[in-house]
Amino acid sequence: MSAVDRVLGRVTMYRLVTIALGGVLLAALVLSVLGPVQQDPVALVVSTVVAVGVSVLAGRACGALWRTRVHTESAVITGLILALLFWPETTPAGLGVVALAAVLAALSKFVVAVRARHVLNPAAAGALATGLLAPLFGGFGATWWVATPALLPVVVLAALAVVVRTRRYALVATYLAAALAVLLPRLVAAGAAPVEALVTALQSYPLVFAAGFMLTEPLTLPPRRWQQLAEAGLVGALTVVPFSLGALYASPELALVVGNVLAFTVGQRRAVHLRVRAQRMVTPGVREVVFAADSAVRFRPGQWIELHVPHHGPDARGSRRVFSLATPPDHADGVAVAFRVTEALSSFKRALSELPEGGLVRATGVGGDFVLPKDTGIPLLLVAGGIGITPFVSQLADLARSGQQRDVVVVLLLGPGDEAPYADVLVGSGARVVVVSPEPPPAMPEPWEFAAGPTIDGTILRATVPDADRRVAYVSGGPGMVDHSRRVLRRGGVRRIRTDAFTGY
Repeated sequence: MSAVDRVLGRVTMYRLVTIALGGVLLAALVLSVLGPVQQDPVALVVSTVVAVGVSVLAGRACGALWRTRVHTESAVITGLILALLFWPETTPAGLGVVALAAVLAALSKFVVAVRARHVLNPAAAGALATGLLAPLFGGFGATWWVATPALLPVVVLAALAVVVRTRRYALVATYLAAALAVLLPRLVAAGAAPVEALVTALQSYPLVFAAGFMLTEPLTLPPRRWQQLAEAGLVGALTVVPFSLGALYASPELALVVGNVLAFTVGQRRAVHLRVRAQRMVTPGVREVVFAADSAVRFRPGQWIELHVPHHGPDARGSRRVFSLATPPDHADGVAVAFRVTEALSSFKRALSELPEGGLVRATGVGGDFVLPKDTGIPLLLVAGGIGITPFVSQLADLARSGQQRDVVVVLLLGPGDEAPYADVLVGSGARVVVVSPEPPPAMPEPWEFAAGPTIDGTILRATVPDADRRVAYVSGGPGMVDHSRRVLRRGGVRRIRTDAFTGY
């Protein structure tokens, strides 16, 4: 899977979703020409152009009205999704419905928002509102025509790319399980054989598309894993439970909006404005940016923060990025993130690095489950690949500050010539530290142990952490490093492993 991760990690999540949705629409166009997809190819092209064009224009108009910079690629994604939900037409009335959905989707980011953070999935909100308004003018709401048997293989592959990149396997599986648990008995009771019912559910209901492209939207998910799974189960069931209440009726967009509202009640309910307090090079290859917050940032050690840094000429990696927090909660100096500095910096990292003291950044989300167990008696094994040490820095600094005594072994994997980031925090924590590298790192602290090797393997694990099988392991780093380390730990008898893969920031 590491090879797949490397391919998918070459672009941002926004670009990956754009490419995936574009691939589904392209496949639909080809199949509409060949016949398996019953759509007018011209109508499909025109509807897509209207959906994307109006979405982008409406987003920019809203940005100008609310005096804020908008994320154009997010608007493109919304338009592509709407093009797959509303029946393609060339009539003025039909295109007007698509345009209305795009406008309402853009407005939802600003009108249904709390302190600069939107609450609802824009495409779901636009589709739901249009479904309520369109009948007043003789139009129709979303039909989710993407749920076509001929398109299912393409939708599965496109959605799988998103799920693999985001590692939302459990989220999507929970949604599908809940939806099928409700839907399959209904289809069987109506006379379908079990296998036939399953095929019908997957081919004729937009479950895979809704789960892969809309449920997984990070800005509208709860911060904790158990909350996300609970939301997924609820949304999955609501998607297929038949009901009507006046103008409202069961639909995927209604289910998603209900889930979004519930997620908002348990998440970071506002965007937090951060101002740069200081920047420094932790090591020659790692830069740290420290921020002062205009209000408290609620998080637990080991969680991540998503930063939005608008800048001119963003590259394919976009203007939003997720970082592990490198400071404990309520730290006197504020909150900090760190990232590796390379010769070919992304436009995001360059813009962040060039921000002066007082420069403004917006934190659009905080979350994650990469947190230590509350039971202080559980022995821990923390395996970090280079800059993957940052969540452990937050955790170890928090333990040192609170005076907790825990049995902690840190295995730090470094490249040739790399210095150990945050060595002072690791030393101050009292944790036992093992460095695995092809050569000893410069200025390695005296108490630390060194094991020669390109990365961790079974021999190094047995020699340096002989009691690994009784520890709870946490692994943080790039996807390839995380996958490899997990396999080594499993073969070494470690049964409880938590991972935190950096998917391309």
